[in-house]
Amino acid sequence: MAKATKSITDIVCDYLKKQKLSPIPVQTLNEEVEATRYFGGDLKEFITAAKTLGAKGVFVETLYLEEDEFFYDSGMDDEEYMALYGNDDCCDGQCTCGKCKDKKGKKAKDDDSDVDGVWFEPEDLDGLDLTLLKPQMAKYLDRIGEACGVRLTVPGVDHLEVELFADWYDEFAELVDEASEAIEVDPNDALMQAQAIFEAEEAAAAKAKKTVKIAAHPPKSGKKTAKKNKK
Repeated sequence: MAKATKSITDIVCDYLKKQKLSPIPVQTLNEEVEATRYFGGDLKEFITAAKTLGAKGVFVETLYLEEDEFFYDSGMDDEEYMALYGNDDCCDGQCTCGKCKDKKGKKAKDDDSDVDGVWFEPEDLDGLDLTLLKPQMAKYLDRIGEACGVRLTVPGVDHLEVELFADWYDEFAELVDEASEAIEVDPNDALMQAQAIFEAEEAAAAKAKKTVKIAAHPPKSGKKTAKKNKK
């Protein structure tokens, strides 16, 4: 069996260990915040790393489940959206110049996956209620404002940081990821599913309001029977 070739990371880490230095796995999630290094291990490993860095204390920040986590967020702000889609054509949808293809190099009207002749991008569904795609998420609505995790930070010029979450939040986050992925794979299909579930919920609510409740009354002969018994 051929011996597995070590990656450059493994080679460097092995060298660091020989030099009596502990390699600490991190990843850069935000290039603009270069001073923050995200730890790639578990809590026990994080504590070891903190001690290795000579930390005398660790910042602990409580994280809470927020309402906006139940709504889709593409991560694109208004300026980015306008820069990408704000000037897709110059002929008001009726191309006569031959230059009005969208940013993806195809005309929306030529796509077979449109809804009512409109092609949606994931960014168009920003703010969509994800519970309409994953009804299971609704059971977490009562947990809004509840502590769902902690952020630990080793202070220093470069901040070493790790986030730990409760098991229930991990389950919630997985549902969010699944719903978001459905939007990103096929925005139009996701929108149709959301509309169908919304309409079904509206119909069920309307039906419930129309239900007439019949009040229960005691039998009219009740008092007479009592009088007869007294005799």
